[in-house]
Amino acid sequence: MSFAALNLHSAFLRAVEALGFTTPTPIQRDAIPPVLAGRDVVACAMTGSGKTAAFLLPIAQRLMDKPRGAVRALVIAPTRELAAQIEADLRDLARFTPVKGAAVFGGVGMGPQESAFRRGVDIIVATPGRLLDHMQHSYVRLDALEVLVLDEADRMLDMGFLPDIRRILGKLPKQRQTLLFSATMPAPIAALAREFLRNPVPINQERQAAPATGITHSVYAVSQDLKGGLLTALLQREDMRSVLVFTRTKHRANRLADQLARRGISTDRIHGNRSQAQRTHALEGFKRGKYRVLVATDIAARGIDIDELSHVVNFDVPNVADDYIHRAGRTARAGAVGEAITFVAPDEMGDLKAIERAVGNPLPRLKLEGFDYSQRPAERLEIPLAERVAAIRAQKSAERARARDKASRQGQAPTQAPGQVRGQGHGRPATRSGQGARGRGYWAGISGRNR
Repeated sequence: MSFAALNLHSAFLRAVEALGFTTPTPIQRDAIPPVLAGRDVVACAMTGSGKTAAFLLPIAQRLMDKPRGAVRALVIAPTRELAAQIEADLRDLARFTPVKGAAVFGGVGMGPQESAFRRGVDIIVATPGRLLDHMQHSYVRLDALEVLVLDEADRMLDMGFLPDIRRILGKLPKQRQTLLFSATMPAPIAALAREFLRNPVPINQERQAAPATGITHSVYAVSQDLKGGLLTALLQREDMRSVLVFTRTKHRANRLADQLARRGISTDRIHGNRSQAQRTHALEGFKRGKYRVLVATDIAARGIDIDELSHVVNFDVPNVADDYIHRAGRTARAGAVGEAITFVAPDEMGDLKAIERAVGNPLPRLKLEGFDYSQRPAERLEIPLAERVAAIRAQKSAERARARDKASRQGQAPTQAPGQVRGQGHGRPATRSGQGARGRGYWAGISGRNR
């Protein structure tokens, strides 16, 4: 089947041809006709399946001849990266049409986003939290909304966005078309679909989760403290041109990126503790080839779309099988080929076996020839939380000691350390606002909740 057989407007056929797409993917073949017909749709669609075009193409076609000046469609996505990617895909797919869109997410100023609402772009792509921030203001008018898309619904559930989604749905017009796309269909998402969708067309709901085709999988058994050395050795291969590396925590992502950079490998990192400007800089640099390696936590698993991504490396085995599928799906996009490599330490074998049960096949085991699996690591990657906290406390204790010594030499009473307000002790220096010396965000960063 061709895209022309899907009754798409010639402007969109020109766009997909310019993008190099010749044949629609299964999710596009199944979803575009009912969406064009105005039906609600609930679909299981994995990352890399082409689902973004499966809803953007028919939505944009339906809006082509609508009057400008009002938001006609709303797409809700779980992460900033995914929202930005969807909006970029819309620009590509609607390049020969008057249909316009805007991305609305946190970490950046609200001014340009407010302007988009005021002028009434056709399609808004938003994350739940920032959308709710805007919806408190009168300039957000969604009474003309015709289509709502909930993309990566299971990821929004995992991230705790379901209450926000319900709040948003309660403020939207009841008469609308609703499309729900989810990699899996857990009970809360199925219940949401039953509550808010009208006689939806089901697509792939019985399909077992599996990685996209075109991906070669391999597993390397290695101790935790040698993973960094093994990755460095693998990166000597010329075919590892563009490598996305997933770690379990933000702390490990930072440490690994620093290690690779010290070894002369162009690297950046992306995770929840990075500012939006830093995340955008890292992702754009990776796409342009400035960085050969991008180290990420799972925040990026459903928001990175890079045509030329050659390898995904699971530096840490994900403890949820679906996360493995989404990570691996960052490569082999749109029918291309790629490789997914997983490092597994002895304490991660249980998670690996769960992944193999979920995908229905054992993953091939490999061993890198010439790599010394018995060597002592040159440096530690993981500094235990207790050790990090102890180091911080020791630093603070030394600062207080220096302050007391200085006050003593000046003949003053050593009442408080620099930055501490009198009467606010409890063992931790406080700023004049009553927070810890570096603020709550600093202490949250070492709390161990590092996803």
